[in-house]
Amino acid sequence: MPNITFSNPNYRDKTVYAVAGSHTETILSIARAHKIPIDFNCADGECGTCVIKVSPLDDKGIMGSHLTEKEKTVLKENGKLTAQDIENAEVGDIAPPWRLACQMIVRDQDILVEY
Repeated sequence: MPNITFSNPNYRDKTVYAVAGSHTETILSIARAHKIPIDFNCADGECGTCVIKVSPLDDKGIMGSHLTEKEKTVLKENGKLTAQDIENAEVGDIAPPWRLACQMIVRDQDILVEY
């Protein structure tokens, strides 16, 4: 089970355990279950309110789920993702640090989530 450390300058850091590989647990759903106040409006990948920065806590790089089409559109519109970032993710399997909490599925890796 991976550890997810949620960090925000206005709140104390909190580390929680997540079930890896369920393919249903998004960062947002885990945060909500543990009463971590990540902002969100739609919870469907359309508004961009739940933008987070994800960093691995090891040297493997981010192993999160692939970018959804909604994420690509919203993150690009918000200046958090470039065409090169998308190509790196799709071709080189290099996940970008900026994600939408409502879209990112947890994998078996300890991560830091800044919100």
